[in-house]
Amino acid sequence: MTPGDGVNNNSLLTEKQTSRLLGFSVRTLQAWRVRGGGPRFVKVSARCVRYRQSDLDRWIEERLRTSTSDQGVGA
Repeated sequence: MTPGDGVNNNSLLTEKQTSRLLGFSVRTLQAWRVRGGGPRFVKVSARCVRYRQSDLDRWIEERLRTSTSDQGVGA
């Protein structure tokens, strides 16, 4: 999933697509949904979860740091 692959900011991505994009396992995404701390998600049905590309982009941007001592905005 790169800027030129036809995925727009409103696209709904599966767990597997999100896992590949972020570099985390599907199990990690599932754990974050239970405990919190991961990207926002869309609960389509009881057994169907999707992630919006725009939410993933925002989640990544919120974690950008300039150094290891940088705690981020609002920390």
